[in-house]
Amino acid sequence: MIKLKTRAEIELMRESALIVSKTLGVIAKEVKPGVTTLYLDKLAEEFIRDQGAIPGFLGLYDFPNTLCMSPNAQIVHGIPNNKPLQEGDIISIDCGALKNGFYGDHAYTFEVGEVDEEIKKLLKVTKESLYVGIREFRAGNRVGDVGYAIQRYCEKQGFGIVRELVGHGLGKEMHEDPEMPNYGFRGRGKKFTEGMVVAIEPMVNLGTHQINQLNDGWTILTKDGKPSAHFEHDVAIVNGKPELLSTFSYIYEALGIVSDEEKEFRQ
Repeated sequence: MIKLKTRAEIELMRESALIVSKTLGVIAKEVKPGVTTLYLDKLAEEFIRDQGAIPGFLGLYDFPNTLCMSPNAQIVHGIPNNKPLQEGDIISIDCGALKNGFYGDHAYTFEVGEVDEEIKKLLKVTKESLYVGIREFRAGNRVGDVGYAIQRYCEKQGFGIVRELVGHGLGKEMHEDPEMPNYGFRGRGKKFTEGMVVAIEPMVNLGTHQINQLNDGWTILTKDGKPSAHFEHDVAIVNGKPELLSTFSYIYEALGIVSDEEKEFRQ
């Protein structure tokens, strides 16, 4: 069952989402060769708790850490460890926070030093596809409209769309209805209405869409060993249109990036 949110609840969710956004901004300054993902995980936990929030992933379904840290061929749900990041890596960082009874859930794929041009293109197209999908998240449209738009955009570039993992509704639970696949058909699935809040999160592979899972029971990686990218925003329907609750602006400030990509989704 889809749980619609009031304007007041959406504002509480915005607070949780922005804590995650700020956490990723703190992490962005530290993503560099030689740094371990476990170190970044500890930084994130400390920052989230300093904001009066609780790490949203820590202990959720028994996950052992604050961040999901998924380098290179890992798609999502990677477990932080003491292996240093290397020049040319990419690292998808997914973070959650719980405050005032509501979750924020937000992800970004970072470059570690200089990466290959084909990987830069993968990251660019994946992030662009996120906004392509968000534009379809409006009152009267359906789940399939978002998935179709993302799938078409990425597959035209020759990339693989992960099927087994999807976005989701968000609220007092980390995962609520509806599921938000990154593939599908226009006009199919549940209809969007005022007050819906979802996490839209394309997971896009350089090669095949097929996946494997490590024996740790968590880490999902590409079947062909090629890199994967993951970007995620929290979005509400306000006045019939998509409004971002999360932001990449803290990441961009840390990295010296100038962008107006989120402007159309601010009311």
